[in-house]
Amino acid sequence: MASKQLSGRAGFALLVLAGLGYALPSWMQFMLTLAMANGLVSLGIVLLMRGGVVAFGQGLMSAIGGYAAALVFLHWGVTDAVLLAVLGGASAMVLTAPFAFLLARYRGIFFSMLSLALSMVGYGLLVKTESLGGSDGFNMGRVTLLGHTLADGDVRFGLYATTLVLTVVCAVLARMYFVSSRGVVTRAVRDNELRVEYLGGSVSQIMRLNFVLAAFLGGMGGALAVMALGHIDPNFSYWTTSGEFVFVAILAGSQSVVAVMLSSLVLEVVRSFSSAYFPNTWQLALGIFLLLVIRFMPLGLGSLWSKTDKPSENQA
Repeated sequence: MASKQLSGRAGFALLVLAGLGYALPSWMQFMLTLAMANGLVSLGIVLLMRGGVVAFGQGLMSAIGGYAAALVFLHWGVTDAVLLAVLGGASAMVLTAPFAFLLARYRGIFFSMLSLALSMVGYGLLVKTESLGGSDGFNMGRVTLLGHTLADGDVRFGLYATTLVLTVVCAVLARMYFVSSRGVVTRAVRDNELRVEYLGGSVSQIMRLNFVLAAFLGGMGGALAVMALGHIDPNFSYWTTSGEFVFVAILAGSQSVVAVMLSSLVLEVVRSFSSAYFPNTWQLALGIFLLLVIRFMPLGLGSLWSKTDKPSENQA
């Protein structure tokens, strides 16, 4: 029954947002597309946060997905947006899965720094690889949608609609995972790993699974962002990009999937308008906003409507 209600709400939200997006100007469609694509990357961080770790290298997942989608588009002739997004997610998942066995052994700052180190190694390799465009990257052409070529006036909305559908599907699946037995055990790992092991659970297995799922979300988000931008470069894997994804995850908190997308939209709105009217100061505006959230809503924006994960009086 709960799954049906969740699917019903998701379907209603999909129809409303699709209709709203169709009525918006193309520049707003582009901004919302980037917000949803980047929100998927941050959703992977939130998935890991529920297990007590924060990944500062999620930009690498985004870069792998973006490069995979662009390379497949250019060299293999695959132009379908949905297929490219799935291939981007799968590529990030497969290429980073071997590192899951290493990262699953660490917690706290060690996990964060190791993931950041992997991301920066990836950045260095991308910068030095001339066949991938080096530090300048390379462009990607116009994608198709379900075998149909998009007209000039429909490209932005087509990408918006594609990103919206994939985002809603991933959000629903993520929410179902959060409330599943593995999702509940993930929260238990954050609270007391030893007790989980005593009860017969495998902490290492759960952390590896969460890392792989986060990689898929990051790769899909990166592929969608590259399709919208039409360009890929090593900055996708740079530490400042990963920091923006962490910013969104902290701003949203780990209680709500919807809060992740809203936080990603906040980032894009502040960045777009601050860059237009207050050049080189949008980071200051974001920093002040994050400080206010940490001060008055330490559990993130999701705590405004979600009752889960709130500390008890004894914990406080």
